[in-house]
Amino acid sequence: MTSILVLNGPNLNLLGTRQPDVYGSVTLAMVEQACAEHGQKLGVSVSCFQSNHEGALIDAIHAAKGQHQGIILNAGAYTHTSIALMDAMISVEIPAVEVHLSNIHAREPFRHTSYISKAALGQICGFGAQGYLLALDALKAHLEKAVSL
Repeated sequence: MTSILVLNGPNLNLLGTRQPDVYGSVTLAMVEQACAEHGQKLGVSVSCFQSNHEGALIDAIHAAKGQHQGIILNAGAYTHTSIALMDAMISVEIPAVEVHLSNIHAREPFRHTSYISKAALGQICGFGAQGYLLALDALKAHLEKAVSL
């Protein structure tokens, strides 16, 4: 069975209470549950991990090699600063989709830069928690296309 890792970075553990006007009222537990349920409908196994620590996220990415066929990554603020996360994503050579709850391109200028996008198939932003489900759909379609070639 295809396995996809959903990684969430710093402050995403505060979803539902942190700036709900920007990030919505959905909690991380609700996002993870929705991903698991949607994955089940798609015939995909979904594993979720969140950390506020860059090194823990890098370790999770490294551990994904040989275990997961895809990664969905919301790196939070590390999106705009972490060359190390970008390098880890490139190093493991696992297809990835970058996700953001808010539209980072409509926000402060520093949020317009994404190091993660350099290592991802694509980016989904601005659709709130629905973005994770869209990412699952996109990644599943990409993986099926890659297998059928």
